[in-house]
Amino acid sequence: MNARTTGRAVLEVLGWWAGLTLLWQVLISTADTLEWVAGASAALVGALAARAARRAVGAR
Repeated sequence: MNARTTGRAVLEVLGWWAGLTLLWQVLISTADTLEWVAGASAALVGALAARAARRAVGAR
């Protein structure tokens, strides 16, 4: 894996994470620190899963 491929992977996960974190914040009514941490953590798991799923489908 070269630097360009790694950079694209990081940007993809970051994009998914940002989108999912934003969705989390839109769907909850109030946000305290613990909810921000929980939402950001769940969004990271979702972002990694989305990247893995996209790679699995693209490998066919």
